[in-house]
Amino acid sequence: MKIYIDLVMIMNFIFDFVLLVSVNYILRRNVKWIRLALSSLFGTVTLLILFIPFNNITMIIYKLLVSVIMILIAFGYRDFLYFKKNIIYFYLVSMLMGGAIEFLDTQFSYSNNGIGFIDNGRSISYIVVLIIGLYVFYRYIVSFKDLKNNYSNYYKCSLYFDDLNYVDVSAYLDTGNKLSDPYSNKSIILIDKCLVNEVNIRSPIYVPYNSLNNHGLLKCFKPFKIVIDGKENDKFLVGISEEKFYMDGIDCIINTQIMEGLR
Repeated sequence: MKIYIDLVMIMNFIFDFVLLVSVNYILRRNVKWIRLALSSLFGTVTLLILFIPFNNITMIIYKLLVSVIMILIAFGYRDFLYFKKNIIYFYLVSMLMGGAIEFLDTQFSYSNNGIGFIDNGRSISYIVVLIIGLYVFYRYIVSFKDLKNNYSNYYKCSLYFDDLNYVDVSAYLDTGNKLSDPYSNKSIILIDKCLVNEVNIRSPIYVPYNSLNNHGLLKCFKPFKIVIDGKENDKFLVGISEEKFYMDGIDCIINTQIMEGLR
């Protein structure tokens, strides 16, 4: 079987570079691209030593050493936790990328005959597979980043009506929520009406509100406190939402003022 070393090295450089860019993007390391390119070049050059026969243990140690050096070239060393996170994501992203490319190659190269698979002889160029695989992986990274950013705004909270009476809620931090009582200037969080009954509400407060498509009076009450990540805030109002929150598992909307007032 012929092996075109120049083609292998070009493909490996592209793979390593996209891999490091992905880790840099996910972890927000903000390192210069020249460092990522130099690290990728180092990983590509070390391929030449693979023509020397090694046993399995030596090969594993060699690959681990190469990946460690690549991480150090690309991201440097600040402390062990920083380095550990870099190396973990390096291998996770590598497995995802490699799996995506292998899957695409298998789909083009093999057809099933019952429960068996045979080579259909239609294998496309590895360069094409690599380009398609990297594009698919890029779309995955973008969606993963969006998902990560979105779920970072999810919080588990305990809303206390009094000293002993409380309800646990799944809250979403809406940074665009500026709802507040114009008289007391207290910020307002929203809670699903299904979690509140009339017993919990003493002396309801009606707050005027205006939204893009609606306006009216929002029924609110003064809670005892809210607890988020072990910290408390008691200077706010709770508005009862008559509509369901069409978000994944959310029954409460909090705002940045609530988070800033935690103590």
